Amino acid sequence: MRSAPAILALGTATPPNRYSQREIYDISTRYFPMYRDRRIEQIFMSSDIEYRHLAIDRDTFVPFETADELHARFSANAVPVAAEAIRRCLEGGRIAVDEIDYIVVATCTGYLCPGLTALLIKELGMRTNLQRADLVGMGCAGAMPALQRGYDYVMAYPGRKALVVTVEICSACYYVDDSLETVVGNAICADGAAAAVVAREEAAGGPAIARFETLLEPSYIDTVGFQFKSGMLRIVLSKDIRDNAGGLAETLINSMLQQEGIAREDVRHWVIHSGGRKVIDSIKKEAGLSEEQLKHSRCVLRNFGNMSSSTVLFVLNEVMTNGQPQAGDIGVMLAMGPGLAIEGAILRW
Repeated sequence: MRSAPAILALGTATPPNRYSQREIYDISTRYFPMYRDRRIEQIFMSSDIEYRHLAIDRDTFVPFETADELHARFSANAVPVAAEAIRRCLEGGRIAVDEIDYIVVATCTGYLCPGLTALLIKELGMRTNLQRADLVGMGCAGAMPALQRGYDYVMAYPGRKALVVTVEICSACYYVDDSLETVVGNAICADGAAAAVVAREEAAGGPAIARFETLLEPSYIDTVGFQFKSGMLRIVLSKDIRDNAGGLAETLINSMLQQEGIAREDVRHWVIHSGGRKVIDSIKKEAGLSEEQLKHSRCVLRNFGNMSSSTVLFVLNEVMTNGQPQAGDIGVMLAMGPGLAIEGAILRW
């Protein structure tokens, strides 16, 4: 048995309805006259996003939904999308559902009680004696603390397996007003789920997790997240994020590499959260990364948009599928979210 927990399997899923960025913008202008503006069109069309999956039906969708209707969308879609990601994960890793001993689910786009862990246990016919945890409100960085909880569990209980799940239905918390931050949120956010199995076993192509590290900058605590308005979630997305994400990410990267004794040039895989074009550009500049090193993050942004906590696991899946990782390779995994928090990990294949 290996000493460091590893990601044995990984799966992703989205709602079936796929929209081009142009189609989403055209739908927006149909209902929201303020979106018929050249500046807003540029925000949508220069986002480097070509497609997004949303849990809405193009033939029947009409906005101006109530808080109850938005909650119903989350409730109706979070479980099936997350369950599909879990099934793909378990099938890909040839892991039986009754082999799972612990489940942790992260989300920030809806609230359910009983939580998603209980609902997924019922949906998938999992064992009813699982230990579990529901993480709510950690935003785009949520996958990393969820992985940390899975890591902690298998460190405490060698021989057991943890299932880490993220699911976001951003189409259940859109908000429209005359601010640019809600425009940006509506231009980049999308729906998706990811699942990973973590255990202290040899992984067939998956990486071991060598280190986690967090950098929290409380002076920016009001720059990103959600606020409640009339019972609905309204996105908070300050331009300060794109201006400061790169510098904070570079600080965390340097700290992790130094403590692990890793030279920058020895990092082969960069698993960077696809938070948006300008966020990726900021990290590229401050961390001195190349377009080649960021191609997997750009690919996920282009084809899926920003799915909040699920996004960084989509990037890891892209790396594992198309990045041709080899034994001995080193990776840096990074996500950011409310706090302002930068969450990082060192991966070793």
